Amino acid sequence: MVSDNFSIILIFAAYLLFMIAIGVLYYQKTENLSDYILGGRKLNSWVTALSSQASDMSGWLLLGLPGYAYLSGMESIWLAIGLAAGTYLNWKFVAKKLRQYTEVAGDSITIPVYFENRFRDKSHSLRIISSILILIFFLLYTSSGLVAGGKLFNTVFEIPYQQALLIGVLVIISYTFLGGFMAVCWTDFFQGMLMIFAIVFVPLAALKGMGGYDSTMSLIESIDPQLLNPWTALAGGAIPLISNLAWGLGYFGMPHVLVRFMAIESPEKIKQARVIAMVWVIISLFFAVIIGIVGRAYLYPEFLGDGGSETIFMVMVNTTFTPIIAGIFLAAILAAIMSTADSQLLVAASAFTEDIYRITLKKNAGEKELVWMGRFAVILISAIAYLIARDPNNSVMGLVSYAWAGFGAAFGPVILFSLFWRKTTRNGALGGMIVGGLVVIIWKQLSGGIFDMYEIVPGFILSCITLYTISILDKEGPAEEILKEFDRVNQIALHGMSARKEDTIPLKTDLR
Repeated sequence: MVSDNFSIILIFAAYLLFMIAIGVLYYQKTENLSDYILGGRKLNSWVTALSSQASDMSGWLLLGLPGYAYLSGMESIWLAIGLAAGTYLNWKFVAKKLRQYTEVAGDSITIPVYFENRFRDKSHSLRIISSILILIFFLLYTSSGLVAGGKLFNTVFEIPYQQALLIGVLVIISYTFLGGFMAVCWTDFFQGMLMIFAIVFVPLAALKGMGGYDSTMSLIESIDPQLLNPWTALAGGAIPLISNLAWGLGYFGMPHVLVRFMAIESPEKIKQARVIAMVWVIISLFFAVIIGIVGRAYLYPEFLGDGGSETIFMVMVNTTFTPIIAGIFLAAILAAIMSTADSQLLVAASAFTEDIYRITLKKNAGEKELVWMGRFAVILISAIAYLIARDPNNSVMGLVSYAWAGFGAAFGPVILFSLFWRKTTRNGALGGMIVGGLVVIIWKQLSGGIFDMYEIVPGFILSCITLYTISILDKEGPAEEILKEFDRVNQIALHGMSARKEDTIPLKTDLR
């Protein structure tokens, strides 16, 4: 078994040292809080695209989705389609305008700061509540990555789960603590390249090993013909299909994805980044599904069951490749885990530092103090996520789906309305955010009938209804300066210019 071979340990060690070296490099270049949590808005198109998608997919791409496809077959393709559609819509309609609006609205460097500046919320309610929601749901999301890391080291090296979990936590903390946003983005870039290489090559090698496409499909049909039927999702009515497609709604509210849009060097680079991101996403999602389905035939007659289905990629690698090649592909799982966990840690730490510590505890904190507070917040949040992840029975898919729904329902409608509806009010945004988050938390605890629907659907819909209704009923409406700023951003978007050139644009205030 490859876990007994020293070469795979060397590959993992070299990979981890490379990630830490990037953290050390950017530690020396971090001068203020903006550098630490947004990189001074200096990302190029390639790093923006790959870091956003690698941080989005996480260990879920190589564990959760293949595991789901292993159990349900082509039914899982609808989840992939929903995610691909959501990715495109987010890049097409949100990315550029969010980049422009966050710069115009007080050069906002976090999503909570953007909400506060966009709606001129002097009470800080939007900022604090959104930060609390970020901390809650990112604890669950980060825990999913740590669980995936624990399963990886446990399966490959036969290290006890608890020790394996601790190793993963320490590595991720190290470079996130040191280098901040730029370290995270550049490590995510390299990790994204490794992930797509592994996710394509492994199922193709397995297909070749089983005699090619035709023989593999024949074997899958002999196991269960329904595995190749994408319409089995409708067997239980429309709810499973709607639930899978609805994953795409989550993108509009993902802080660790949105912050990449905010950090790109200029809005003009968004188009190129979108093309790169979509190619990566479509290939990755398609082959993740293929891994699960092909893996079912590859292991036949052995059946991993619900508990072991998320290890299918690791099992295929272990039994197909030599130790050196296996080490590279298994490092891709570690890359997937780290690329998301580090981003989530950084966003959660920035929410605590910039939006809670600075607002409620120490308003006059200096830049160096805030950077160090951000670093210590990374450690604190990692420790709590570690405690949540200590249960080896936790499902990567289950933890990710909960956090994904929470962010999508709480933040997604607020982001969309703030960018595209000038009459959105501060009270409407606050109400929509709270309702979206609460509906997800409550719906998750219920089951049976309509409550089997993925909680992001009712959460997103009720958040939109609440936001719109409160805004319409709000007698005062948005202040004049808010409306002028909204129109200014529209003009900037219309002329395709950077917000820094806004003074050269003729301002029109009748856009509705």
